[in-house]
Amino acid sequence: MVTVGLLVRLAAKPGREPELEEFLRSALPLVEDEPGTVAWFALKFGPFSFGIFDAFPHDTARQAHLAGRVAAALMARAADLLAAPPEIEQIDTLASKLPRSAGALLSGTDAF
Repeated sequence: MVTVGLLVRLAAKPGREPELEEFLRSALPLVEDEPGTVAWFALKFGPFSFGIFDAFPHDTARQAHLAGRVAAALMARAADLLAAPPEIEQIDTLASKLPRSAGALLSGTDAF
């Protein structure tokens, strides 16, 4: 079960939208190496507005993600890609539906 998450809003600098989109796509392999990140989504809200939503079983996993490789890579590129600093909201999840295999990761059982 996921109990906490992050919602990160990113505003691209004019003309840098394709680079920000590619950065977000390229971050997926980094997140796949994080066992505590149960769900991760790179989002596009509009032409200049992007984001990330991710979910975790507990705050320890969320904090590990915030100190991880994706956050470091984003901050290293922020001045080039973003019109403003990332807006990071730490949220609590009230309910969730995840693929069965994601639930197996949390319970330590095999879903197949």
